[in-house]
Amino acid sequence: MDDAGSAMIEFQQVGKSFGGQAVVEDVSLTIAPGEFVVLIGRSGSGKSTTLKMVNRLVEHDRGRILFAGQEIRSFQPEDLRRRMGYAIQSTGLFPHWTVERNIACVPTLLQWPAARIRDRVTELLELLQLPPDLYRGRYPNALSGGQQQRVGVARALAADPDVLLMDEPFGALDPITRAALQTELARIHRLSGKTIVLVTHDIDEALRLGSRIVLLDHGRIVQVGTPRQLLAEPANDFVRDFIGRSDTGLRLLALDTVASRLRREPARSGASASLRDTDSLRDALSMLLAQGVSCLPVVDGAGQPCGQLHLADLVPSGS
Repeated sequence: MDDAGSAMIEFQQVGKSFGGQAVVEDVSLTIAPGEFVVLIGRSGSGKSTTLKMVNRLVEHDRGRILFAGQEIRSFQPEDLRRRMGYAIQSTGLFPHWTVERNIACVPTLLQWPAARIRDRVTELLELLQLPPDLYRGRYPNALSGGQQQRVGVARALAADPDVLLMDEPFGALDPITRAALQTELARIHRLSGKTIVLVTHDIDEALRLGSRIVLLDHGRIVQVGTPRQLLAEPANDFVRDFIGRSDTGLRLLALDTVASRLRREPARSGASASLRDTDSLRDALSMLLAQGVSCLPVVDGAGQPCGQLHLADLVPSGS
């Protein structure tokens, strides 16, 4: 993972100041192809500035940033940005353009053939679960916030970029829409294998999506690790407090699925609800407590019974 030769993005002691004030300081980080890296921190921690330095929306002052092994300043900014999709909270959709034309923006600049552009728009609308016949001719003001955000992600993916950069993409959405789009983004990452770098202030979003999390404070990296490492092995009190000391147990449960604690035994009859083996243990605990039961039946992806989950296997005795 730390072999520079295989890195998609590499920061080498990078710094950035505004008005003499250091905003990013001595950041060194290697991001491998196909990783989903989440930058997180409090407001003013330097996470958005760090992201924007990758595609040169903000120019770094110190150190080096490499993209696919080359210093980013060896690229023309527009050439660099065409290889990096960019999605932001406000989507930035052109209101007077249709959904199709918005998604086709970069492929059109790259002079793709019209048939290829149309096929790509169709493919992306299907990927983001927006039926093409219903949505390609609509305008942004006819879409919900969640639908606009999906179109923004589709536009960022349109030219099949090497990297997808996302700055608080779901921050303005309601919790239900946000959770649905997080699920979509995780699915897109699995299907595409894209390298994704996402900025968020939401620790639950970071834990749910990131293969690695980079926690920043005052422009410096405090800890880099997998979600499980940050929860189980916090580097210091700042990390513990940022994650939330009292919530660590629940957040660890969110990292595992029902299948990991399943008992392969016949389900008792009369249960009013069942769990899926792909549900998180955190969601399963919520359902067990809501139902007021000690166990629930579990079904697999085909809806077939595959065992039971017991409350006792989630909550140790005496806790």
